[in-house]
Amino acid sequence: MSAESTPGPGIPGDTGTDGARHRGKGKRRKPQRRRKGLMITAWTAAGIVVVGGAGAGYLYFKLNGNLKSVDIDQALGTDRPKKADNGSENILVLGSDTRAGSNKKLGGGTDDGSARSDTAMIVHIYKGHKKASVVSIPRDTLIDRPACTDTQGDEHPAAQNAMFNSAYSTGGAACAVKTVESITDLRMDHYLEVDFAGFQKLIDDLGGVEITTTKSIDDPESHLKLKAGTHTLDGKQALGLVRTRHGVGDGSDLGRIQLQQAFIKALVNQIKDVGVFSNPKKLLDLAETATKTVTADSDLGSVNKLASFANGLKGISPSNMRMITMPVAYDPADPNRVLLQKKKADQIWKALENDRPIPKSATSGSATGEAKGVVTAP
Repeated sequence: MSAESTPGPGIPGDTGTDGARHRGKGKRRKPQRRRKGLMITAWTAAGIVVVGGAGAGYLYFKLNGNLKSVDIDQALGTDRPKKADNGSENILVLGSDTRAGSNKKLGGGTDDGSARSDTAMIVHIYKGHKKASVVSIPRDTLIDRPACTDTQGDEHPAAQNAMFNSAYSTGGAACAVKTVESITDLRMDHYLEVDFAGFQKLIDDLGGVEITTTKSIDDPESHLKLKAGTHTLDGKQALGLVRTRHGVGDGSDLGRIQLQQAFIKALVNQIKDVGVFSNPKKLLDLAETATKTVTADSDLGSVNKLASFANGLKGISPSNMRMITMPVAYDPADPNRVLLQKKKADQIWKALENDRPIPKSATSGSATGEAKGVVTAP
């Protein structure tokens, strides 16, 4: 969890370019399940759905104390984009890669006391809650980070040409939200975060996730080695998959995003029929893990509120989820960084602001990462 997370309440400018891109340098198969699922917002998905299914009931008092929340509204004040009045909602979902505690042995790297937003997605829920668009933000995008105040009241100065994920490591959740709102001019109605250890345990509690790889993946840095074929990934393998970047595609963060999006769809496709809702013990185990794993904004900081929010998303199936990556181009000065294609990105933000579908022209010609189709739902 982020350093500023606190116990939840008891009751329920253009830095980019459109220039040329530069390339940087099995297990036993389970029976096929029905392809009918719930909307899952990135890594927090399983936990939210489980809590939504549990309801308040006898689990309320046990689970409510597990939740942590951050008061984004208080930290950011009133200098923010206006809330939409068209029935839509925007949720910023982050996967944090802190190296502290139980995450250290999972994430690799140095435990320097900091955390970064390893994964960032804007989930736009359309009016009526039947469709959603998910926009992944590459962590390596160079942006102008705005000045921000974190939830502890500490102020952080603005910075130019900073990596996007530095916003979280600098000022935590509040600074990450502020940065996304400055890029998009969209109000983030909610914030959700999950960490390495929690993600791994959620997948194990679910009994694994079935995927098919069309190519072999071998990435020592993420501890993942898979031959081409169908696999039921346990938590450690799933974590390796959503973190790998060197074992597939062009080795960029963009390729990792393509793998993450494919994994989320595979998870959504099967979660409804893994026996969770007919197995009380499994349901309780998942709810226990989820509420210890998820950090939410204070508006979702209780089991009842989170459950009500989740229940409103049940009508969104994978076929009604469009997943894209914010349009970027490789930085000519550094192939390990990407630059925002502002004109194309503005088409996305304008469409979401007006609760309209994202036009295909907004992503055509953008750098991709070359890992599309490597992972699919079986």
